[in-house]
Amino acid sequence: MIICGVELTASDAVLCLLKLDRGLISLPECKVRRLSLVKNHTREGLKQFQAAFAELMAEHGVTRIAIKERMPKGKFAGGAISFKLEATIQLIADPDMEVRLLPPALIKSTLAANPLPIHFEETGLKAFQETAFTAAYVGLMAK
Repeated sequence: MIICGVELTASDAVLCLLKLDRGLISLPECKVRRLSLVKNHTREGLKQFQAAFAELMAEHGVTRIAIKERMPKGKFAGGAISFKLEATIQLIADPDMEVRLLPPALIKSTLAANPLPIHFEETGLKAFQETAFTAAYVGLMAK
């Protein structure tokens, strides 16, 4: 199984792929680290973002997407554009793809029960991908 962890920030979707094969977790090669929505946020722009995201997922054989949930209000509230991006990902028309939102409480409890098997610094990923990496890992481990 290949899972894509996603962190939505402003107009970007930061991505990290993880593969689970016979109990071993690996990082498949993926040159795309983030997908961005064009500045004008039109319907056409959202459709282009969705098509690019769906194409990338199909290209890598992703069967599950784990998105770190953002709060709708409060100090750590997500921006309006990030909620649009979330909706476009959730509405990808692929019956074999599962999209799951990961609330902060689930991430915390899953990491407590199943600590990361490797320090993030040892993965070779870019620093801005850490939250997406954690989301992918929790998406694999959470029931």
